[in-house]
Formats: sequence, structure tokens, C-alpha cells
Amino acid sequence: MKKRIVILYGGRSAEREISILSALSVIKAFDYRYYEIQTISISLEGTWLKGPFLTEKPTSENILEKTTELISPCFIKNLGDVVFPVLHGPMGEDGTIQGFLETINMPYVGTGVLASAVAMDKITTKYLLQTKGILQLPFVPVLNNDWSKQTSSVFEKIEGHLVYPVFVKPANTGSSIGISRAENRIELQTSLELAFQYDSRALVEQGIKAREIEIGVIGNDDVQTTNAGEIIKNVDFYDYHAKYIDNQISMDIPANIPEEINQQAREYAKKIYITLAGSGLARCDFFLTKENKLFFNELNTMPGFTEFSMYPLLWENMGLNYSNLIEELIHLAEKRFAEKQHYFAVKTFENCESSLGSQ
Repeated sequence: MKKRIVILYGGRSAEREISILSALSVIKAFDYRYYEIQTISISLEGTWLKGPFLTEKPTSENILEKTTELISPCFIKNLGDVVFPVLHGPMGEDGTIQGFLETINMPYVGTGVLASAVAMDKITTKYLLQTKGILQLPFVPVLNNDWSKQTSSVFEKIEGHLVYPVFVKPANTGSSIGISRAENRIELQTSLELAFQYDSRALVEQGIKAREIEIGVIGNDDVQTTNAGEIIKNVDFYDYHAKYIDNQISMDIPANIPEEINQQAREYAKKIYITLAGSGLARCDFFLTKENKLFFNELNTMPGFTEFSMYPLLWENMGLNYSNLIEELIHLAEKRFAEKQHYFAVKTFENCESSLGSQ
């Protein structure tokens, strides 16, 4: 009997279009001798729409544009065995969808609620990793409320801790959305105003000249990492347009770095993943200076997933091709789900025994 996978895509975040591209690549990669796919899209308004049911590899590039009916989110439990939430950004990658799937007791691919929520929040991630001694760039968190009421004080705080240039980021976005570089106070003001269009909290981080090194991570308890890959930039700042519109980047896999730095990045990535309670998959990003000093950038719990994205290509370099990677992620989702069912069963049994013993 074929296993039925629900591909959940779209979503309410500014990263919706990236989600659609990733989902299209994923559904084309399945071996339809063993799997069948139910597609479900989440609209910008938050409604859930049932899409095509696939028993063979689609040939149309527009297959995900076809939706058939409005459904209740809870109905997803009747549509498949495992959910693959190919969702990026807030309301998809930040623990909200993961929490919903936990509530209805549905196995799903990717990290759990805690890791998804924490890793999505750049400020919280930095504070947590400080306790583990992970090297990070200096930063200043800024609240929109403080910015609107005490603009001059915010400027003074940032300029007292950091030097230009700085990077300004919304606390809860990915794919470089809402991120900009500031060379002076005027640009800093513009950058903060942009960041606050996407979140009520912003992170101002020290800018440095550095290479961008990325490590693929996979696993639940047995965590594995890839060799490093590098983003080769043709622009000073690798923003959303450079990534997805102008395509001004290329990738070097494996990265041309000393082996000891490669191993250090892999060790750091594993430590960060475990510290943040990662499971399933993630991509861990670092800055590497010309002195070969590594600084943690971010942990992406649902990285871009087209067959040409960094994460799948990192694993392909390690000998795990795109289709087998997807199959491994589904296996990890089922394994984690089975373990949780066991823990709940034990707790329920103990609670029943305790109740009976007290009567």
C-alpha cells in the first residue's frame, strides 16, 4: 500500500513564493511507486485549500496553482499519513503550524515546536547560544515601541555598541526579507523603518567583511552534518532580490576552506542544532572572516528546498541525492512521532495508576 504524504505549502508570510517553488520541487522528487501526494495550500488570508491528488509525477509547472475546495485545517488528518510542511517564514516555520500538527496528533517533517519558534526568532536564538559560548557578532535588539518613542536614545544605544556598517533585520523573517545594510544614521533610520514593517522587534548587528558558510544538518537523536558550502556573492549584500530575483549568486560545494575550519563549522552546527532542540533538518549559517574566524549567523529550520537550493545540494555532495533525502526526512518524522506516542502512553498509564492508587 502506498504511503500518502500531505504537502503543505504557500502560507501567509512574505516567503510564500519561495514555499511554492520548494513544494513543486519536492512533489516532483517522490518515487510514485511507493508514495502518493495530497497537496494543500494555505492562502495569504490563512484559508486552507485542497489541491490536486497526485499518483504520478506531475508534468505541469502550474500544478500547484490548481485548488479544488476550501477545507477545515483539522480535515488534514483524513488526507494523509505524514505532513511535509514546505513553509518558510512566520506562520509556517515558527512553530505555529508545528503546534497545530502536534495538537491533532499528526506526524510531520521538520523540527518541532520549540526549535522552530526559537530558531525563527533571531534575538532569542542569540541570547540562548550566548550561554553555550557560540561566537556571534555584536548586536543590539530594538523594540518598535522604544523606536517610536525614543528614537534618539535608540540611535545612541546602537552607535555606542556598534560601528557602521551595520545590518538591520526583523527578528522573525527569513530569506533576507526586510534586511538591509546601513552605513550611517540616515540609512539606519530607513533600515529600522523597513524592519518594523515585518516585525515589532528588530536586530541590529555589526557588519563585517566575511564569507558566508553553510552546513546542512539532519537527524533526531543521531545528528549528522555535511561539509561546508559557500555562497559566492556578486553583490555586497546577499538580499532577497539577489537570492531569488536577480540570481546574482552561485554556490561552491564543498567550500574552499581549510579542513580544520570545515570540521569546526560542522561541530558548531551540531552543537547549535542540539542546543535548540533541533530534529528532522536544518541549515546552519556562519560568517567566516579572512582570519578564518567563524561567527554564527542563523539556524534555518526549513531551508529553501528546490533541487538547486543549498541544503539539498550539500547532502548530494555527501552522497545523499534529493529523492533519498526527502525519503529520509519522512522516515525521521515517523520515528519522532512514534517515540512521542510511546512517551504519552507511558505518562497516561502512570497517571491512571496514580489516580487508581489514591482512591
